[in-house]
Amino acid sequence: MPDFLLPDLGEGLTEGEIVTWLVSVGDRVSVDQPVVEVETAKAVVEVPCPYEGVVTATHGRAGESLAVGSVLLTVGGEGFQEPGVVVPEEGSGNVLIGYGTSEAPRRKRGRARAAAAPTTTAPTATAPGVISPLVRKLARDNGVDVGALTGSGPDGIVRRHDVEEELARRATPAPTSGGRRIPLRGLRKTVADKLSTSRREIPEATVWVDVDATAFLAARAALKDVGLLALLARFTVLGLTKFPELNSRVEGDEVVVLDHVNLGFAAQTDRGLVVPVVRNAHDLTTSELSAALADRTAAARAGTLTPADLTGGTFTVNNYGVFGVDGSAAIINHPEAAILGMGRIIERPWVVDGQLAVRKVCELTLAFDHRVCDGGVAGGFLRYVADRVESPVSALGDL
Repeated sequence: MPDFLLPDLGEGLTEGEIVTWLVSVGDRVSVDQPVVEVETAKAVVEVPCPYEGVVTATHGRAGESLAVGSVLLTVGGEGFQEPGVVVPEEGSGNVLIGYGTSEAPRRKRGRARAAAAPTTTAPTATAPGVISPLVRKLARDNGVDVGALTGSGPDGIVRRHDVEEELARRATPAPTSGGRRIPLRGLRKTVADKLSTSRREIPEATVWVDVDATAFLAARAALKDVGLLALLARFTVLGLTKFPELNSRVEGDEVVVLDHVNLGFAAQTDRGLVVPVVRNAHDLTTSELSAALADRTAAARAGTLTPADLTGGTFTVNNYGVFGVDGSAAIINHPEAAILGMGRIIERPWVVDGQLAVRKVCELTLAFDHRVCDGGVAGGFLRYVADRVESPVSALGDL
């Protein structure tokens, strides 16, 4: 009975955290069938099995981290088959770093296991059951190992009540426990490491300006398929063509000014803060840019972004106004050189042609790496974007 080892997950990743098992001991699996969800530092992925046979053992519980090369699953029993060499046109085309595929169809998640062999071995504690995604999320967000809980549901399934009871037990810790602890791992650890690296390595400075966004909102209303962030992103890309030093990175003793704009944007999700990337944003129309931002935002919230979707950015924009704040000294997304943010848009008194008026006003903030440029370049870029926000029609000359 061979052991299936956790495969190379790409992008230099060395470990993954088990989110949930998709099979249990006694289930029959086919070649290329997903058997477990694993969360890496980049994304949640389904890991396919390269063997066909009966699952005789699962190794690791939900919430446990395994190093690449660790034993993940043991398969054997009647009908066991070693994986063969498969030509691409004959297989399913689903490949996970070094795996061939077979003609055996992949089973959809959630489909009843009608073709599975009768269970001959009771599931072990390493397979926590079929657990509701809401319950799994509640447990993961609060650092609860569902595999260590005794489920009150049918067949020992962990229910929301079980997780809440565990949280209530932790709410009155012993005097020496130090309160509730949330482990930094997976995506949270990746973000924490990147932010720490940025603060440690980048000598950043921040400039900001208040702008009259009345015409900006009017342009957004006229362009019904374009969001506010997309419109700001369009002006940002135009600004980077005028001030390319901000679309760069520091490598050793050199500043590398890039000839393409891969635009990142901050997105808050249930799994934490992520920065999806729209590649070659300078080649997109305003409508195409808006559609790309919407598509990646939906994927981020659904947890379906790939590692490639989260890397390679050259500049980041952030609409922190959605949190109801006016401004922020944002942390630069290392190894980029700058990040532009927009605060909330609210009514304020504003002088227009010598007369006091009520206008829609917001604050734009630019944090930049002082190694790549001085305040003149940073201020020039920010003023350029601010002028486009105050008068969107003025951007037509640069389109």
